[in-house]
Amino acid sequence: MIFLGSHVSMKAPNYLLGSIQEALSYDANACMIYTGPPQNSKRVPIEKFKVEEAKRLMEEHDFSMDRVIIHAPYIINLANSMRPETAEFGVEFLQEELRRVDAIGASVLVLHPGAHVKAGVEVGVEWIVNGLNQVLDQDDSNVVIALETMAGKGSEIGSNFEELAKIREQIHKKERIKICLDTCHIHDAGYDLTAFDEVLDEFDSILGLENLAVLHINDSKNERGARKDRHENIGNGFIGFETLAKIVHHPKLESITKILETPYIENKPPYKEEIEQLRSWKEQ
Repeated sequence: MIFLGSHVSMKAPNYLLGSIQEALSYDANACMIYTGPPQNSKRVPIEKFKVEEAKRLMEEHDFSMDRVIIHAPYIINLANSMRPETAEFGVEFLQEELRRVDAIGASVLVLHPGAHVKAGVEVGVEWIVNGLNQVLDQDDSNVVIALETMAGKGSEIGSNFEELAKIREQIHKKERIKICLDTCHIHDAGYDLTAFDEVLDEFDSILGLENLAVLHINDSKNERGARKDRHENIGNGFIGFETLAKIVHHPKLESITKILETPYIENKPPYKEEIEQLRSWKEQ
C-alpha cells in the first residue's frame, strides 16, 4: 500500500475534523497540517480541534493517525545566532508545538533546520544542536522531529545530507530526530533524482534509511542545482512525472508517508488528480 496525501487546511469551525474530511475528498490516506498559521505564533486551543470526531472518521476509512504529519511554523529558526532572542523564541515555540502534536495524537513534526544568517554553517549547526537538545531533553513524548532537506537558498542549513548528519549525531535523544526528504528541495540543491537509487544509497550511507520519516513529493520550477525552492505541480517541472512516480512507488519507501505540497491551479487544489495519477502509475 502507498501512503499518499497532501497538505490540507486546518481552520474554524472543524479544524482537525475538517482537515481529515478534506484529505478524504482527495482519496488520500495521509495528510499534513500546521497547528496554526505557519507565519505567526497565534494558536487556537487544542480543545477546539474536534480531535475525537476526527479520529472516529479516520477509523471509518482505515486512516491511521500515524499518517497525519504536522509541519512546524516557518518562524522557528534555531540557527539564528545573530539574534539570540529569535533562537530562544524558537526553542520555546518548538516545545509548545511538540506538546500540541502529542495532544493531537500525531507522531511526526517536520521542521526546517534553520538559517545561519551569515554566521556560517558551523555556528548555525551548533545553535541548532543546542536548541534541539534543549527542547528534547525537557520533552517526554514520543513525537519525532523530522528535519527537512532544504534547497540551499540564502543561508539555509540542510541542503546536503552531511549537514543534517552533523546535527543528528550531536543530539542526545537521537531516536527523536529523523529526516523529511523533499524532492523539490534536493533537486534544487543539486541531487540528480533521475538517479534516485544512487541518491537513496547516499542517504542510507550518511543518515540511514531507517531515519527517513516522511517524503515531500513536489516537482520544481527550477533546473537542478538552482538553490531556489519553488514547487511546481507534478509533471510540470524540471523533475518530471516519471521520476516522481518512481520515487512514490519505490519498493524501499513503501512504508514512508508521502505528502504533496504542489501549488493550487486557478485557486483550486490539484491534489485529487495528482494523487490519482501517481497511484495509478505503472512502470513500463
